[in-house]
Amino acid sequence: MSDAYACVAKGKLKLKSDTDLKKKKKKKNKSKDKEMEREAAKSYVEAASTSGTSTVGFERKLTKAELASKKQQEKMRNKRIMDKAQTTHKERVEKFNEHLDNLTEHFDIPKVSWTK
Repeated sequence: MSDAYACVAKGKLKLKSDTDLKKKKKKKNKSKDKEMEREAAKSYVEAASTSGTSTVGFERKLTKAELASKKQQEKMRNKRIMDKAQTTHKERVEKFNEHLDNLTEHFDIPKVSWTK
């Protein structure tokens, strides 16, 4: 029976006070941080200009399947854009109104009036 209670913490519960919650934060040296950021940005720009690409380091090559899916996505996106561009705003409004007319009365806005 003593084995079952071996992992139980004994004693009263400790409640957190305001002093426990507020810990002193270590102050950072802002000048060193800014200097490091400038150096990192400078090295990034230099690497991008020398390599001819905008990424630094390893550039992942796409597989045939990934290239095919990207081409298909681009093709479908262009098709959707062309379909939307061919219909005028007036035609889209008319189509939307027809759609609303076909809906049942359940979706109609109820009439709110003080007299009736």
